[in-house]
Amino acid sequence: MNFQFDLSTIKQIGAILGVEGKLYGNYYRFELKGSDTSRQLAIEIHPSIPIGNEEGSLVSVFTATSHLQMQHCSGIVVSEMLGEVTFVVEHAGKLSGLIIEKEGGCSMYTNVDRSILSGDFTKLGPEVMMSSIALSLTEMILPEEFDRPISSE
Repeated sequence: MNFQFDLSTIKQIGAILGVEGKLYGNYYRFELKGSDTSRQLAIEIHPSIPIGNEEGSLVSVFTATSHLQMQHCSGIVVSEMLGEVTFVVEHAGKLSGLIIEKEGGCSMYTNVDRSILSGDFTKLGPEVMMSSIALSLTEMILPEEFDRPISSE
């Protein structure tokens, strides 16, 4: 994949989330605090680090009660209208997405079949409908090389 977390991408993420990413050595950290004090999280983006025998990007989310991690992030979709950034990786037709909201919310969907992103969502069971709706924004970047952030507006 050609996608890289460059300075422009980091600034774009910060603009959508309303907080500046601070550089700490080889990674950027964003600290979000929503209007509800229970909605606080930190995101750390390592643009390129060793992951096994390969180099790749790493996105980690830390909350008071959880730690989520996405290895080899291959693209992002930013939405000013929704106030969120979706980090995405696709492998063998399966998609994983990590959605960070400006107000400190976070959702993660993994191993979602790419084929359910388009079509009639009402034909899906309610248990899987939310993942297909939430990740449907990523569909516009999936056929292309992940070489730049793309806005949904």
